[in-house]
Amino acid sequence: MISNDLVAALGIGLAGAGHCLGMCGGIAAAINLGNGGEKRGVVTIAYHAGRISSYAALGALLGALAGSINLAQWTMVLRYIAALLLIGMGLSIADWWRGMSVLEKLGAKIWKPVQRLSSKLLPVRHWFQGYLLGLCWGLMPCGLIYSALAWSATAQDVARSGLLMLAFGVGTLPAMLSTSFGATGVQAFLRRRGLKLFIAVFLILSGIWSFVMTWNHGGHLNQPITSAAQEHSMDASEMQHSKKHSTH
Repeated sequence: MISNDLVAALGIGLAGAGHCLGMCGGIAAAINLGNGGEKRGVVTIAYHAGRISSYAALGALLGALAGSINLAQWTMVLRYIAALLLIGMGLSIADWWRGMSVLEKLGAKIWKPVQRLSSKLLPVRHWFQGYLLGLCWGLMPCGLIYSALAWSATAQDVARSGLLMLAFGVGTLPAMLSTSFGATGVQAFLRRRGLKLFIAVFLILSGIWSFVMTWNHGGHLNQPITSAAQEHSMDASEMQHSKKHSTH
């Protein structure tokens, strides 16, 4: 299951190229202004390392919080949510549905104080500034990021949730690095409609498959309860039957 999830996480990051270029492309390109030579590359890599570190840390935190509730029903609910989020992200990436944008409005309040802090790091003159800016940028109000975070939390495990968000961050690298270093050919390829549709359909099918598997598994969970009730009823009947014989 984790390997399929990792592929999905990479795909979400990769397919969100157009969204990433629009939301974060400007800051990624601006980091290079005023820097040159090897320093420019170091600062840029530090920025993206901080950004991906932020994703992974947030994923691990949410995974720990979700995993702190040890109830079978809670786990089933999270699995249904994960399946629906996969379907929703697929529909959003294919531009068939814009419902995930609601998450951006919810995150805007969180972003305002972080934005004030990150503005103090500009212009970036040192790799550590770039890394700190990347850490701040992981909290920006982006529906794609928030959807991926909510989905990763359903893994209910610090390591797995963090790893899923790490894979998501790696998936965003081609688009972001192409902006940082002016690779217009790579940007054009990542914006191709066919690539987005391929990944979107994969996510939708993965979500449907996960939903069906969760539904089937939920039916199995109810079987032990039913069997126990039947056994209890049979035991009660046998006791009543034995009492009748003893009275006779």
